[in-house]
Parts: sequence; structure tokens; C-alpha cells
Amino acid sequence: MEETQPLPQSELALCDSLIIWLQTFSTAAPCQDVKQLTSGVAMAQVLHQIDVAWFDESWLSRIKEDTGDNWRIKASNLKKVLQGIMSYYNEFLGQQISEELIPDLNQITECSDSVELGRLLQLILGCAVNCEKKQEHIQNIMTLEESVQHVVMTAIQELMSKEIVSSPTNDAVGELEQQLKRALEELQEALAEKEELRQRCQELDMQVTALQDEKNSLVSENEMMNEKLDQLDGSFDDPNTMVAKKYFHAQLQLEQLQEENFRLEAAKDDYRVHCEELEKQLIEFQHRNDELTSLAEETRALKDEIDVLRATSDKANKLESTVEIYRQKLQDLNDLRKQVKTLQETNMMYMHNTVSLEEELKKANAARTQLETYKRQVQDLHVKLSSESKRADTLAFEMKRLEEKHEALLKEKERLIEQRDTLKETNEELRCSQVQQDHLNQADASVAKSYENLAAEIMPVEYREVFIRLQHENKMLRLQQEGTENERIEELQEQLEQKHRKMNELETEQRLSKERIRELQQQIEDLQKSLQEQGSKSEGESSSKLKQKLEAHMEKLTEVHEELQKKQELIEDLQPDVNQNVQKINELEAALQKKDEDMKAMEERYKMYLEKARNVIKTLDPKLNPASAEIMLLRKQLAEKERRIEILESECKVAKFRDYEEKLIVSAWYNKVKIP
Repeated sequence: MEETQPLPQSELALCDSLIIWLQTFSTAAPCQDVKQLTSGVAMAQVLHQIDVAWFDESWLSRIKEDTGDNWRIKASNLKKVLQGIMSYYNEFLGQQISEELIPDLNQITECSDSVELGRLLQLILGCAVNCEKKQEHIQNIMTLEESVQHVVMTAIQELMSKEIVSSPTNDAVGELEQQLKRALEELQEALAEKEELRQRCQELDMQVTALQDEKNSLVSENEMMNEKLDQLDGSFDDPNTMVAKKYFHAQLQLEQLQEENFRLEAAKDDYRVHCEELEKQLIEFQHRNDELTSLAEETRALKDEIDVLRATSDKANKLESTVEIYRQKLQDLNDLRKQVKTLQETNMMYMHNTVSLEEELKKANAARTQLETYKRQVQDLHVKLSSESKRADTLAFEMKRLEEKHEALLKEKERLIEQRDTLKETNEELRCSQVQQDHLNQADASVAKSYENLAAEIMPVEYREVFIRLQHENKMLRLQQEGTENERIEELQEQLEQKHRKMNELETEQRLSKERIRELQQQIEDLQKSLQEQGSKSEGESSSKLKQKLEAHMEKLTEVHEELQKKQELIEDLQPDVNQNVQKINELEAALQKKDEDMKAMEERYKMYLEKARNVIKTLDPKLNPASAEIMLLRKQLAEKERRIEILESECKVAKFRDYEEKLIVSAWYNKVKIP
């Protein structure tokens, strides 16, 4: 056998869906897959349920249920099913099945072909949707899944589109062909039954020969036993002996074998009679087939004559139509001659027009050269404009950065002025207190000496060591802040400024490239319009020049697009660096906040120690001035520390503002890029 090609998915889906639809009928035979349906029993039971009156019990009894693996019985069952379907279509529905829808039964029985089985199931589906109970069957179809419903409905539409309603002119021919097909099918069935009977007769002959051989062997054994019986006459008289028992047993076997032999001979005679009857029927079918073939040949000859007559009538109609066409052409010929004269006159007029247009074309070429020079000048001006715009953007960025520095310096100046005013006030207060202290020292020198000795005993032991340690810690913190954080902040600020410069340059280049793209697109649109205007004319030179210009502009446009993509990639590469710098600034701000908290804790400790010192001095002498040199030193250190903290806070605020401004610029640029 030849190798089977892979089946298309649509035909496999048709077979599977129709098997699912077939399972909605309650059949005694299994119908789960293709192999179970090749016997034809389940399909016959479904047809019996579709129309009980047509596919009655007598027709159903002709289908052999015990098929096994015998493909001949399966083929005969499928032929009977197909004959019943075709007779139902022809006689009950009055329709003729197309040759495309008739399945190949040999492929179903031998290869279990799903495509051919799907065609047979499609014919059964047509019987169901055209019978008297079609509403019930359609409702059953609607209960299936949507995919199965879709495949079943397409199968019904295909079946309805390929059905051919029998026409009254070809009734006799169709009936003869149907009779011929039925006779051929009956002949094939008879041949198949004859082959089965012949095989059965051969099997029975072999059984008869085997039984005859067995009979001969038994006869020989019987003779031997008779001889033994003659020799042992006395032993047969006694039924209890072993010889008598064997004799009776052998006699019983002989009787059984004789009965079996008679039964087989009777069956052989019956089969022989049946075979003779089938041979007679075969001869009758052959005579009938010869008659039908002669009738078919006559019908074919009549069909050929009808086709010839139709062809001649078609030719006559065509000739009549051509004659009428030629008459109309003769009438139109006179009109065409008149039109030729008018066209000659218009041609002369067009010649004069072409001469004038050539002169205008020369003038236009001269103007075109001037226009090209103007375009070159415009391009040079565009280049200058782009460079100036870049320069203006850089200057604007520098101006913005200088304004920020100016604002920071103004704030620093205001803060220094405030500190100067506060220092002046404190200086005046200290002078007044110093004058008062001098007067008090001159008046009460003796009392002060005793109290000073007491304060000298108390102060150095408890507070001076603490003040010295705190001064050392303050200096160390200040050195650490100035040494590490300021350098890192300055480096990050420089990096941010460089990145901002790059981003501004790229944005300006991008803006200029977008403007250039718009100009090129406008030029392309103008060139396309001019090409469309000159498309109707047959001027080859001007159109080729315009096409060359269009190609040049398109190349420029692609180059500008590539540059724009490269700049966008550069901006995307710069974006993660900016994010990293922002993260570093956030980390530094967190460190500054932590150090601010430490400084606040130290200030609280300073205040606590100062309060303790003031309380001690007040308890010693309320007239004494609490402001001493060490306290003034501590105040100066605190003021310097606060000034340093304010500077760091202002720098952090500036860094935050710059970060926020950078984010706004990036978001605005992305929004511009996203806008088509």
C-alpha cells in the first residue's frame, strides 16, 4: 500500500465532531472511536432511530453484528448502510447525492480512514436534519459544545450546497444510473457471499475428509477389536471386565461420530443447494447487468447528441451576436472618422502649446538653479542657527547655575548679617557686664577672693575637663565633615552639573533634529505633490530629478532619525548615573541628619552643664556676673557649630532643589518624546 499523507485538521475535526454527535443516540453497539464504527452496526442503529419507517427492522436485520476482524463482512455492512442512505435521499427526500460526498468504503474497512468515515457520517447527518423529526435532532445538536456545533453546522451547509435536486428532464437517465449502481452493488454483495460460501464449503470438505480419515481409523480399530472379541468371546459375556467396558465406550463414540458425520453431510448438502441458488441469481444479475449496460450506452449516445445540438445552438447564437456587433461597429466607424478630423485640428493646437511650454520650461530651469542656491543658503543658515541655539542653551544653563549660586550667596550674606548683629549685641552685653564686674571687684575684693577660691576649687575639677573634651570632639567632627562630606558633595555636584550640561546639549540637539525632520517631511510632501501634479504629463527628465531629490531627502531623514535614536540612547545611558548620584545625595543627607541629631544631643549636654555652672555661681554669689571666659568660648563654638549646620542645611536644600529640577527636566523630556 502507498504511504498515507497527513490528514488536514479540518477533516479530522469533522470526523471527531460527528462521532460526538453520533454518541447522543442510544445505540447498543459501541461508537466511541473510528475503529468501532468501521463495522457499520452503530450507524445502522442510528439510521433506524432517525426514521423507523424507512430503516425498519427487516432492513436492520440484514446488518450482521458479529463482524470481528473480517473486513469482508464490514464492507458488506457498510455497503448496505450506504445503499439505504442513497435510496433514502433519492426516493424519500427527492435529492441526488453528489459524487464528491460518496465515501470510499474500502478505505474505511481496510485502513480505518477518518476522512471517508467523516463523509459517511455527514450523509447520516443529512438524513437526520431532513427527516420528519428534524427539529428534535437539531435541538440535540444545539446541546453540544460550541466548537462541535460549529463543525456540525458547517458540515450541514457543505452538504446542502453540494446536493443536486434531480431535474425532470434527466429522470430516466438518473433512474437507469441508480439501477445500474444498485445492480453492481448487489452483484458485488453476491460475489462476496459466494466467496464466503466457497470458503465455508472448503472448510466443510476439509472437516469431512478429516472425519472420514477418523472414521477409517475407527473402522480399522473396530476390526481389530472385533478380532480381539473373537479371540475373547468368553470375556464379553462378563460385563464387569475391562474389555467389555472399552467395547461399550468405543461403540458410544462410534455412534456419536456417525451422528456428527450425518449432520455435516446434511449441512454440506444445504450449502451446496444454497450455492447453486446463488449461482442462478448471479447469472440473472449478469443478464440484467448486460441489459442495463446496453440501456446506459443508449442514454450516453443520446446525451452526446444533445450536447452536440446544444453546442451548435450556442454557436448560432454567438454568430448572431457577432453580426449585430459588426453592424454597430459599422455605424460607429462613421462617427470615428468625424472624431479623427476634430482630433487632427486639436493636435495642431497642442503642437503650438508644446512650443510655448518648452520656452516656459527653459525659464523654469533657470529659476530652479536660483532656487537651489537659495536652498543651500537656507541650509547654511540652519546650521548656524543650530550652533547658536546650542550655545544659547549652554549659556542659559550656565546662567541658571550662576543664579542659583547668587541666591545661595545672598542667603549666606543675610545669615552672616544676622550673625553679625547678634554678635554685636552679645559684645555690648559682655562689655557692660565686664564694667559692672570691675566695679564689683574693686568694692568687694576680699569677698570675691574667698568666692573665687571656692569657684576655682569647684569649676576646674568638674567642668573644664568636660569642656575641653567637648571642644576636641567638636573639632574632630568639624574636620571629618569638612574632609569627607564636603568633598563628596562637591564631586557629586560637579558630576550632576556635567550630566545636566550633557542632557541640555542632547535636548537641544534633539529639538533641532525634530525641527529638521519636520522641515524634511514638509519638503517631501511638497515633492510628492509636485510629482503627483507632473505624473499626468510625460515629462521624464523633471520627474526623475524630483525622484532623486525625494530619495536624497529620504536618506537625510533616515540619517536624522538614526542620530535621534543615538541621542536617546545616550540620554538613557546617562539616566542611571543621575539616579545613582541622587541615591548618594540621599545617603549623605541621612548621614547629615544623623550628625545633626548628635550635635543636638551635644547642645543639650552643653546647656545642661551651663545651667549647672550658673546655678553654682548664683549660689556662691548672686552679684557675680555668670558670663566667664570659658562660657563665652563655648558660646562661640556653639555659634560656629550652628553656622556650619546652617551651611550644610542650605547645601542640602540646594542639592534637593537640583535633584527635583533634574527629575522635572527628565520627565518633561520623556513626555516630549512620547508625544507623536
